[in-house]
Amino acid sequence: MALAATFVVGISKAGIKGVAIINVTLMALAFGAKESTGLVVPLLILADIFAVVYYNRHTQWSYIIRFLPWILVGILIGVYIGMDLDEKTFKIGMAFIILGSVAMMYWWDRKKTKNVPSHWSFAGFIGILAGITTMIGNLAGAFSNIFFLAMRLPKNEFIGTAAWLFLIINLFKLPFHIWAWGTITAETLMINLKLAPAIFLGLFVGVRLVKIIKEDFYRKMILVLTALGAIMILVK
Repeated sequence: MALAATFVVGISKAGIKGVAIINVTLMALAFGAKESTGLVVPLLILADIFAVVYYNRHTQWSYIIRFLPWILVGILIGVYIGMDLDEKTFKIGMAFIILGSVAMMYWWDRKKTKNVPSHWSFAGFIGILAGITTMIGNLAGAFSNIFFLAMRLPKNEFIGTAAWLFLIINLFKLPFHIWAWGTITAETLMINLKLAPAIFLGLFVGVRLVKIIKEDFYRKMILVLTALGAIMILVK
C-alpha cells in the first residue's frame, strides 16, 4: 500500500491533480492516520522539487502571493488542533475530511456554472481550510484546486503555480512534524528512502498521462476509490 501511495504521489505532482487523495488514504491504512501525515511529507517535498523544476516556467506568482498567507495561518491552526488528538479521533477526523473533500469535488463537477467569488474573503476562507487540512491530513489539494479553478488558470499555469505553492507549504510543515508532533524521525526517513524509487516511477508515468488522460473518466474513478478508502479508514 505504501509503494502504491508513493507512486500516486509522483503521478499527482507530475500534474494529474485530484489523485493525491488516494495516497492519503493508502498511507493512513499502511501506517496509521497521524503517523502517515508526517511520514509522507519528505516524499511530497521530493516530488514537489521535480514539479517545480519541470513546470517552473508556467508559475504565476501573483496567485501564490494572494493565497499562501491564508494557508500558512491554517497550518498553524492545524498544528494546534492536531497536537493532542488521540489516534482514534485523528483517524475519524481524517476520514471525514476525505469524505468532505470527495463531496466537494463531486459538487464542483456537477455544478452548472464554474463562477465562484474572487473577493479576498474567498481566498482567505479556502486558504485557511487548505492549511488546516494539509497539516492534519495532507489534504489541501481539493481546496487549492477550487481556488485555482476560480482563477481560471490554464492547465500548465495551474500545474506550475501549484508546484511552487505546495513546495513552500510542505517545507513550512516540516519542522512542526519533526519537533511538535514527532511524526518525522530517523526511522520514518529510512522508510522514505525505501519508497523513493516509486516517486520517480510515478513522476515518469504522470508526465505522460497529463498529455493523454481523459478528465471525466479519471475523476469519477478517483471519487469512488477515495470514498471507499475513507470508509475503510473508519472501519479499520
